[in-house]
Amino acid sequence: MTSQLTFHTASKHHLLVECTDLATTMALHRSLEAAELPGVVELVPAARTVLISFDPARTRAASLAEAIRELGHTESTTDDARAVTIDVRYDGEDLAEVADLLSVSPAEVITRHQAATWQVAFAGFAPGFGYLAGDDELFEVPRRPSPRTRVPVGAVALAGEFTGVYPRSSPGGWQLIGRTEATLWDLDRQPPALFVPGTIVKFNDAGRESLHLGAGPGSDEATAEEESSEPAATQEADSAAEPSTPPRALEVLRPGLQLLVEDLGRPGFASMGVSGAGAADRSALIAANRLVGNAESAAGLESFGGGALLRLTGESVAAVTGAEGTVTVTGADGTVHRPCLGEAFAIADGDELDLGSADRGIRLYLAVRGGIDVGTALGSGSADTLAGLGPAALGKGSLLPLRDPRTAPHLVDPHVPLTHRDLPRPGDTVTMTVTLGPREDWFTTSGIDTLLGQEWTVTHESDRVGLRLSGDVPLERARTGELPSEGAVTGALQVPPNGQPVLFGPDHPLTGGYPIIASVDDLDFAAQLPPGVKLRFTTSATTTDNES
Repeated sequence: MTSQLTFHTASKHHLLVECTDLATTMALHRSLEAAELPGVVELVPAARTVLISFDPARTRAASLAEAIRELGHTESTTDDARAVTIDVRYDGEDLAEVADLLSVSPAEVITRHQAATWQVAFAGFAPGFGYLAGDDELFEVPRRPSPRTRVPVGAVALAGEFTGVYPRSSPGGWQLIGRTEATLWDLDRQPPALFVPGTIVKFNDAGRESLHLGAGPGSDEATAEEESSEPAATQEADSAAEPSTPPRALEVLRPGLQLLVEDLGRPGFASMGVSGAGAADRSALIAANRLVGNAESAAGLESFGGGALLRLTGESVAAVTGAEGTVTVTGADGTVHRPCLGEAFAIADGDELDLGSADRGIRLYLAVRGGIDVGTALGSGSADTLAGLGPAALGKGSLLPLRDPRTAPHLVDPHVPLTHRDLPRPGDTVTMTVTLGPREDWFTTSGIDTLLGQEWTVTHESDRVGLRLSGDVPLERARTGELPSEGAVTGALQVPPNGQPVLFGPDHPLTGGYPIIASVDDLDFAAQLPPGVKLRFTTSATTTDNES
């Protein structure tokens, strides 16, 4: 297996291992899971690659690559694999077209789709979406030339060598052959994703709508009742708010451009198609929590652009960090106080807290002693705007209960030393360091020179999923087409066919088919880039590792 591997640097703490085919990729993923190599944090398998997140304090990319070369081949253990049987109504609107593409009848497509044994190779696209590889070579189906703007939840579809089931309604370009009522994603189920890598899936022509689950052949098989045809991924996490105003709470009087609850995210669920998400500027949230004595991971508020106005019920201590601007506290008696950014300050019952517009940077963070009391999804209260996990964006009238300040583990430190950052405002030009890879070889020398030589402007088409950049000269490709879907990291510079890069944010898709030319090194600084900022990129000392 090792002779079939190629290693690519994906960031300062990510290594992309490329395989020759899907079978080798699945075998490598099994071997890595079994080996539990020191320093490995998370694995993201894909069609031809495994993306490895590692802790640079415990291992190095070169050491990790050497250890992977020495791994033995771990055989598939389908006898012990989790097994799922799903009933499908084969009435998809693309069924006849798929049959024509495969030169068989629609009836044969249905028969062979059921007869095949499918195994979840990897997850991606949305929480609960699995890419299922089968053992029937018939199924090699091109995507639709024009994607649909809406594919219904439960649609069973084909694309390339894979079949899949849409866990939520979304745009999509796969060929639809049927539908199921199976719940692909349910936060009340363990694991929440029905399709996790390694799961064996069989499809059955539905006489009734049901789902059969088993730990493996010979195990007791149970039937899961379908709770809803709407995926759990689109439902908000349970709120801890009571119908009446809790004794300590923040009421949103004005949300500004975007106001979200964020903590440090939910790492460790990439195999289910769930990104880490969490605060875009992690250092700012950590600093705010430290200022008020909270655990660093406590939930706070992330305000994009500022402009949020909040009213406090009860008394507490708060701190605002991140972007630069003016914070104003107006008391119930009309007194006005303007606390400094990066310092803890007291707030009293009835106080209104105005997070003014961001002058430099773009995201402000508010922490209140005790933290915001929100329900969690996969152990985190953070909002993931792409996956639809966690609390929805806050609007006027939203009421956020606050935890008892006595639960905060530390004493308030009103003057936590903060690292100074010269944050930009629109029109400023800043230089950011990037690590080239993993797919810089998909671009010409001229394309690399363009990336590093010209200015890029952050456009207004930017959010937590990614910042769209615009440059006078697009990046020139050395190769055309798309890659098989592969893992992507926060901070990646992914390049679509128009040659204008997208800088991935914390809510980015876990996998994608456009080549990634480089990744930015300072993710927290990237989170503070407002639209209109001009960027120049320079390479870091880390070089791309591309060796077989």
